[in-house]
Amino acid sequence: SSQNHLEMPPWRFRSGDLACAMVIAVATATAASVVVAAGAADGEAEFDYRKLSGIIIPGFASTQLRAWSVLDCPYSPFDFNPLDSVWLDSTKLFSAVNCWLKCMLLDPYNQTDHPECKSRPDSGLSAITELDPGYITGPLSSIWKEWVKWCVDFGIEANAIIAVPYDWRLPPSMLEERDLYFHKLKLTFEIALKLRGGPSLVFAHSMGNNVFRYFLEWLKLEIAPKHYIQWLDKHIHAYFAVGAPLLGSTESVRATLSGTTSGLPITEGTARLMFNSFAASLWLLPFSKYCKADNVYWKHFFEGKAHINRQQCDEMEYSSDNSGWPTTLVSIEVPTVRGTDAYPSIMDITEDITSNMECGKPTLLSFSAREVSDGTLFKTMLDYDPQSKALIHQLEKYYQGDPVLNPLTPWERPPIKNVFCIYGIDTKTEVGYYFAPSGKPYPDNWIITDVIYEFERSLLSRSFFFWKA
Repeated sequence: SSQNHLEMPPWRFRSGDLACAMVIAVATATAASVVVAAGAADGEAEFDYRKLSGIIIPGFASTQLRAWSVLDCPYSPFDFNPLDSVWLDSTKLFSAVNCWLKCMLLDPYNQTDHPECKSRPDSGLSAITELDPGYITGPLSSIWKEWVKWCVDFGIEANAIIAVPYDWRLPPSMLEERDLYFHKLKLTFEIALKLRGGPSLVFAHSMGNNVFRYFLEWLKLEIAPKHYIQWLDKHIHAYFAVGAPLLGSTESVRATLSGTTSGLPITEGTARLMFNSFAASLWLLPFSKYCKADNVYWKHFFEGKAHINRQQCDEMEYSSDNSGWPTTLVSIEVPTVRGTDAYPSIMDITEDITSNMECGKPTLLSFSAREVSDGTLFKTMLDYDPQSKALIHQLEKYYQGDPVLNPLTPWERPPIKNVFCIYGIDTKTEVGYYFAPSGKPYPDNWIITDVIYEFERSLLSRSFFFWKA
């Protein structure tokens, strides 16, 4: 499937979709055992589906983060101590939002922790079942809890389900550099094989599919090429892509430019500030289905030389205005005032500047999916929004300059025997936005004036129907 996907925040995700994935997985595994058993008469070994393991790779914001610092929070009865819940502790978020932000934010340039607080991902199934356990908050933040209950109902053994949580704030290369995440993931598959005696079923949700894709490319460089396919055949029986953002997620653009709270008790500006500090946010940017990255493997023969994974696009990209998407992704009105005067600092707001921005004749700029993923959008906005400098840095360092691959490019079917793509239906998907200046300083300097949805082969604006395929 090349269909785009809207990244669904975990507290709005319907666990029934995951339960559906489990039903399909068990049915598939059972069918596979019957097929292989039928061939046993011809001398083939019978496949026992009871030996399968389930490896869960969660999505963006779908893993609990815990404090690894002692942080005193003034004017609040709550402090942060090692192993305290950070993502997501609604009590501390309500009572000490500034303290909470220190434990959540990363340095936008090098992805290091805040000097006063650091957080790390929790481990085990409990890290992904509920983000904010509790009588009231638990059901609202449930992710994989119902899915695990289904596993129990199906008689799945406790050691057959393995979660592989990760710090969803980090870009792919930093996951390996800081936490050795992909080394650990490889060992997880190998341990599961030893423990159960059979290969694994991979369940990747949302951005977890991007993580799994990166793992497969990383694995090519980690083991000998002739052993790569053998390793996959031995350790992975099937891959279930649940809500995979195969062409990216437009909501990441919305969060980058104006912020999206997803129901949290914070302002959109605060959400934008937090979102833009996570380089992983750009992992979900939309991109063109007609543009591929350079082959990066040659660079490993030229150690020490910088390499940027530039996009190479075919003719279809330039004969279509929308990079294979149903509409232009971003249309934005920019003010007549540019540079540092376009958006004053929080200490330097004046009525004159605001008046100029409101009364000056705006210019409407439009950007396709390719122009979002290759940085054209952010480089253009640098004239009007200096904070785009950090996003350009993240894009060039952690994606275009990634040593394994540029993740903001379409990927081919992975060389796994059984691959299944599972999506929700009958839901409008955001595919485009109109932005305009708000007259306020960063991070509240842009507002959304319209949203374009795709629904049943039609395009709809937020307020009215305007096109039918």
